[in-house]
Amino acid sequence: MEARQNTSYRKIIHIDMDAFYASVEQRDNPEYRGKAIAIGGSPEGRGGVVATASYEARKFGVRSAMSSKKALQLCPHILFVKPRFAAYKEVSQKIREIFRRYTDLIEPLSLDEAYLDVTEDKQNIGSAIDIAKLIKQAIKDELQLTASAGVSVNKFVAKIASDINKPDGLTFIGPSSVESFMEKLPVEKFFGVGKVTADKMKGMGLHTGADLKKLSEDEMVKHFGKAGRFYFQITRGVDNREVQPNRETKSIGAEDTFPYDLTDIDEMYAELDKIAKTVANRVQQYELKGRTVTLKIKYGNFRQITRNQSFAQPIGDLATISETAKKLLLNTQPEDAGIRLLGVTLSNFGEPQTRERNTEDPDQLRLF
Repeated sequence: MEARQNTSYRKIIHIDMDAFYASVEQRDNPEYRGKAIAIGGSPEGRGGVVATASYEARKFGVRSAMSSKKALQLCPHILFVKPRFAAYKEVSQKIREIFRRYTDLIEPLSLDEAYLDVTEDKQNIGSAIDIAKLIKQAIKDELQLTASAGVSVNKFVAKIASDINKPDGLTFIGPSSVESFMEKLPVEKFFGVGKVTADKMKGMGLHTGADLKKLSEDEMVKHFGKAGRFYFQITRGVDNREVQPNRETKSIGAEDTFPYDLTDIDEMYAELDKIAKTVANRVQQYELKGRTVTLKIKYGNFRQITRNQSFAQPIGDLATISETAKKLLLNTQPEDAGIRLLGVTLSNFGEPQTRERNTEDPDQLRLF
């Protein structure tokens, strides 16, 4: 296969739970089984957001990150269920215990998905396909849930493969098939390609991986910046990223969208106290301390900004997180415009960093 220097391939499995939060609720609550349900905020007032939806709801077009109001319009009989993250985390830990029967090279991406490197598996099974089948069966037998699996020679292709035959699917894309698979893949399926980039590509007549292969690496970088190098490699089936079992937590945060635009500073402070408490609890749970507090503000007109402050020494206590967020908020003259959303994040768990940074509308995915 083009651009490969040897015939020694990794055996990578990507496991993705099927409608995870919704499936846990349907398992634990018989009244939800077979029903269209959405895990997330109620559509009342300003309205919440759908975290995930059952497959019964997805048939009507309900999707993750959709507003609850839109979900209700698409599926008038949908039931909105408040999330139980403690329960989901407990199930997630049991799933990882199943993974560990076969390998310690596990890279969790979230509660409901992970990469596994089974190039050398603990039970000497040898076949990544057989291991994926055993994992899927154990999840079904022991947890009464279903998972989809993608099996291939690298992380990118395995992740795409896991989504092909959902739910309860298993898709294998072997070494000889990777490049032809990538050539047929629509550009919007490529990692890091959002709607804006996909529209740009299509405007250039680039609709599939095969179209992208027509561009040289320099042309890719010219049109798409640093991400162009990644696209150039992956269209040729090359993804050398390793499964990282000790994947570092980059940030811990929380945010809230309000039922009406906040214009009173005391009300904003009260909401920041609640959000900061959630962040502090999560930080303590992971036994972490960070050096950078970030405040996220979204106004009533949907304009979004962030304000950061870093410290010479790591912090993690509620008082410092809350007071820093309030100070950052006050510097934005918050009462001049209604605030729709506030968020607080603690990050920079590594080396000291003391600079301050202001950014507006940060929506670009960082690949490198």
